[in-house]
Amino acid sequence: MNIVVIGTGYVGLVSGACFSEFGFTVTCVDKNATKIVALEHGVIPIYEPGLADLVKRNHTAGRLKFTTNLETSVQGADAVFIAVGTPARRGDGHADLSFVFAAAEDVAKNLSGYSVVVTKSTVPVGTGKKIEQVIRVANPEADFDIASNPEFLREGSAINDFMRPDRVVVGVQTERAKQVMECLYQPVYLIEKPVFFTDLETAELIKYAANAFLAVKISYINQMADLCEKVGANVHDVAKGMGLDNRIGSKFLHPGPGYGGSCFPKDTLALVKTAEHFAAPVSIVDAVVAYNQARKQAMAERVKAAFAGDVKGRKIAVLGLSFKPETDDMRESPAIKIITKLIEYGADITAYDPVAMDEAKPLLPKAVRYASSAQECLSGVDGAVVVTEWNEFRALTPQLFAEQMGGKVLVDLRNVYDPAQMAAAGLTYQSIGRPT
Repeated sequence: MNIVVIGTGYVGLVSGACFSEFGFTVTCVDKNATKIVALEHGVIPIYEPGLADLVKRNHTAGRLKFTTNLETSVQGADAVFIAVGTPARRGDGHADLSFVFAAAEDVAKNLSGYSVVVTKSTVPVGTGKKIEQVIRVANPEADFDIASNPEFLREGSAINDFMRPDRVVVGVQTERAKQVMECLYQPVYLIEKPVFFTDLETAELIKYAANAFLAVKISYINQMADLCEKVGANVHDVAKGMGLDNRIGSKFLHPGPGYGGSCFPKDTLALVKTAEHFAAPVSIVDAVVAYNQARKQAMAERVKAAFAGDVKGRKIAVLGLSFKPETDDMRESPAIKIITKLIEYGADITAYDPVAMDEAKPLLPKAVRYASSAQECLSGVDGAVVVTEWNEFRALTPQLFAEQMGGKVLVDLRNVYDPAQMAAAGLTYQSIGRPT
């Protein structure tokens, strides 16, 4: 089968590379000629473990191609995946679908033979039907079906998530489209992973409902962590006690500075706006959106309080900038708001991240200095803040912190270290939801 993927961002590139690994012929299309040339030469625009090797292997084998030419790529394609961005729209928070509809128009003009046009982008309920209308207006003679195939890729483990998913969700309107999608996901059937077929609207809503639920879970344990600090309980034990209940599960019960990334912030907001539009408000998710923003601000206040309420002139090291480890994604990262507020309060910030510093620089105040290693970042500072739990930070010993830093303050927003060990090294250590 011949597959076309429109958009070579995170979702499009990972999906295209993984489909080619399944053995299909895949053409990834993007209007950005510079990006396409880079991909042809093996330069990957995002950091995702294993992706560079996957792209190289399948490109060399001839199964994975990159081009700016949508016209010739779409002609004769069995399936065309739309995997362009759907950012939050400025002003009202709704998902911006302009890139989706523009791609649909381009596809419509070049369809020849039967194709299934698949939305891989995260889109609000009803978008599939609108894409169908766009294509029929642009090309009334086109022979096609619409499908919805939302992605559930976690940055840092996206390849495994695609190749060995918990489930694949596909929304279709016809048996013909279902047969094409069954063929595409046959390799998943073979390893006995569920492929769940439903209608378009249900598939579109499943994506938002799943992400919103996880965001609620994250915010809930963060609030429990705050309560633990007040009553002297340990949030990790609370989370373990909750997670041992199979109805709850242990995943996403890790306290921290709030969620970020490319999905949760925009998807929760889009769900709230969609629910408002249909007069079926999701007040729980609405509260989570507001709480998550406030929490990032609260983390800056927490750091300030660790320095007796005054960080003016203080040299502070920030370890970790990306919103989570194993990615260079800075979108909605808690580090942005935390660092910005600390600089507003007069702090002198030096930052280090293993892969995200180039992405971070345009988003952070110009006053931030950048170190080439964690040790260099800690050298001579009055205190440090751990924002992202990269594995290399776990190897930093209490003695190293005590020896490298000039001061003794360490604020651990990811609970990477053992409080007793840090205290034994003479550090003034604060974490989230654990007794000091």
